[in-house]
Parts: sequence; C-alpha cells; structure tokens
Amino acid sequence: MLKKLLTLSLAIGISLFSLGSHAGGTGEMHVRGNAAAPKGHASFCHHNSEACDARAAIPSKVVLTDQLLKELNAINIYFNSTIKPRDDKKLFAVSEHWTYATSGAGDCEEYVLEKQRRLIELGWPPSALLITVVRERSGGGHAVLTVRTDKGDLILDNQTNKIHEWRSTPYRFVKRQSGENAREWNFVLDARRMAVAFIAM
Repeated sequence: MLKKLLTLSLAIGISLFSLGSHAGGTGEMHVRGNAAAPKGHASFCHHNSEACDARAAIPSKVVLTDQLLKELNAINIYFNSTIKPRDDKKLFAVSEHWTYATSGAGDCEEYVLEKQRRLIELGWPPSALLITVVRERSGGGHAVLTVRTDKGDLILDNQTNKIHEWRSTPYRFVKRQSGENAREWNFVLDARRMAVAFIAM
C-alpha cells in the first residue's frame, strides 16, 4: 500500500502542503534550553536504544525538492490511514506508553514514531526528523513530527493529511526533540504565546 501511495503522490503533486499566511518568513522553529524528555520517550529509548542513538554536531535541514515533498506526503497519508487510533489505556492499560504501532493501532506517539522510522529508512537524516510536543486548543497534550527543511519546519500530524508549516497549525508548541542528540529535548520559542507551557508526557 505504501508503494501505491508513493505513486499516487507523484501523480497528485504537492497540493497537500501549505505555508499558510507565513509564506514570506523563514519558517524555522527556534528552541532554547534543555527540557525534560517526555517520560514516554525516555522509556521508549530505554527499550529501543538504536532509535535514540542519533547524534549530529550540526542538525540537518533537508533541501525540499518536489520529489521529497511528495514522499513526505505519501508517508503522512499512509500511516494516518493504516494505524487505527487507540489510546494507551485501551492498548496497554497505562496512561502513557510510547512504542511502534506493531499491533496496527496507537495514539499520536505511535504515528510519530512510525513516520520517523520510515523516513529514516528512506534516507532522510534523523536530525531533521524531530518528535515535538504541542498543546491543543482544548489544553490537551499532543505529539507531532517536525521535519526541518529549507522551506521551513513542516509538521506531520495524525489529525490531518495536509502538511503545514509549523506556524500555520492550531497548536502551541512546547518542546522538541534535539537535533543534536535524539535522547535530549529543548523548549520551543513560540511567539504566539506569552509563556512556555509545560506538559507532562
């Protein structure tokens, strides 16, 4: 099915991408300071060390060609359509558990981890594929995948098949996986809010 989606993406072009009202800006997400890693991610790294060993003296920024954008669209659509949404309490009988969607179901973290893993397998640099914690309008915590590109930092989200530049999303950005060390996290400087919000995830 993934191969079919990659082929379909080539046919439909880049219509599933939006810079929104910020098309004139750099679109780069700025971070500062060390943030505590989400408990679920720390546990995930403990059990999947190979997925968290990436290091980069200078984090990568992908030169986003039309071909790569089509590939990004295909991956986003594929996992959004094949993973069944299930919360951790139903799947694992705990409130928070990060893992790959081996059962074919999961919540936002499972979508993010699968997209990150598949893009790395396709040759995308790990330091440009960063798990990011945001706050929804409802106040709840949510995880998305930030893809660092020369066109801005783009967001892959299980709640939409459309890829947006991060400032065009409805979220408040809290913290992001470090591009220098996959086990570490940084706070996101989100100018659209007055103070950093803390989410225990």
